[in-house]
Amino acid sequence: MLVARSVRRLSFLVVASLLLFGTAHADPVSDLGLVTKGLVAAGRLPADLRDKFGETFGSGSGLAADPKDWTRSADGYRGTLYLLPDRGYNISGTSDYRARLNKVTFTLKPEQSLELNLAETILLTDTTGKPLTGLDPLVDGVRPARDGFPPLPQASTGAISIDAEAIVRLDDGSFYIGDEYGPHIYRFSADGKLISAIRPPEAFIPKRNGQDSYSSNNPGADTPAPKPANPESGRQNNQGFEGMALTPDGKYLVVLLQSATRQDGGDSPETRQNARMLYYDITDRDHPKLARENVVVLPFYLNAEGKRRVAAQSELFAVDATRFLVICRDSDGGFGLKNAASRYRKIELLDTSNATDIAGSKYDDGTPLAPAGKLVEGIVPATLTAFIDINDNAQLSKAGLHNGEQNDKNNLSEKWEGLALLPALDPANPRDFFLFVSNDNDFITQNGFQAGASYKDPSEADVDTMVLVYRVTIPKLD
Repeated sequence: MLVARSVRRLSFLVVASLLLFGTAHADPVSDLGLVTKGLVAAGRLPADLRDKFGETFGSGSGLAADPKDWTRSADGYRGTLYLLPDRGYNISGTSDYRARLNKVTFTLKPEQSLELNLAETILLTDTTGKPLTGLDPLVDGVRPARDGFPPLPQASTGAISIDAEAIVRLDDGSFYIGDEYGPHIYRFSADGKLISAIRPPEAFIPKRNGQDSYSSNNPGADTPAPKPANPESGRQNNQGFEGMALTPDGKYLVVLLQSATRQDGGDSPETRQNARMLYYDITDRDHPKLARENVVVLPFYLNAEGKRRVAAQSELFAVDATRFLVICRDSDGGFGLKNAASRYRKIELLDTSNATDIAGSKYDDGTPLAPAGKLVEGIVPATLTAFIDINDNAQLSKAGLHNGEQNDKNNLSEKWEGLALLPALDPANPRDFFLFVSNDNDFITQNGFQAGASYKDPSEADVDTMVLVYRVTIPKLD
């Protein structure tokens, strides 16, 4: 097991103010030494863009950068991002959308522009070459364990169902994907073929009538809805592995549920704050081992009606083995929705240094660790410290963007779900980085086409895929 260690403070680094869009700005996070120097660029790809398969591109549900393809020149930076779409357009039920990964090249000129270009699209297939599907699994849709794979979610077509939400890319080009249906962790080769799958502890697996049941209550056409609609235990519908990160030493793959399991208060928007986080030792990638498990208490906010709600998490990035950046957000407003304003979108610093390790305990078998949302005595959760407020209009205005009215294309869309970090390659500031943040636009367009059918979203909006870029300082540990 990875042993929880005493808190190691990030060394404090005094940073000279940086002129961004004509304004000096620096916000230290307490005494931890992280500094945000503000938004330096934003870019977008059009909502009706089609990929090489003729289908609507979109949805930055997961984001990874290629450090080998990152360069700086006199006029800016060039690099490659991998944007992971989720299960496809699903406003009125899921479709047989083939899972895929998009490669996007970009040019960054800080304080000026971010230009994005779709370069390639890679289909995700099983070991036989059959594409994985975004279709909701059947209520009893379980592909039996075989060929070294655990039981997996299965659609009415017989294909493996995946709702891809998080990505980690490895040095050899292969990559892990965090899934919401299972929730499972999948590893794919560089060309998109399934290599392996990790099944989490039983407490995570959705159960109906005592059996594995992966349906998220969003059936495809002519497919019955599950009964009951929600699982009785395990991950809540659509609240799987939204966050996934690789520690910088490459040893640990870390995943975080979007919010609490059903038995831990995840059956209510007011009590779903105790999310579970798993560390897997992937030193031997063919034989990953569960190394640690912690609890993360997600933040609260007040919605437009003044009701207390949990800000679920939607992405994770590892700073080191115990510190992470995590996006916590609401689902209350944004471009494409009736309400214009979001109430809560923040990048937080998550610290597991002092958190209780519950891996291998009774809580992995399904015993509630937070009945009705109340964490049991003796479990110390990880800590969260606010770092970047994505909704900060003073920052957004530098790129011509805003949160709230007017509800136009420059208003941030609802979901921000991707994080990637690249060094600024600045000798004068060697611990400065660019933090990339992507949105999930839900494929909202008035000119859409997927899975053999055209569509027009009822919102009457065209929500672009967008990427924000912040400059941040992350000092070395003492």
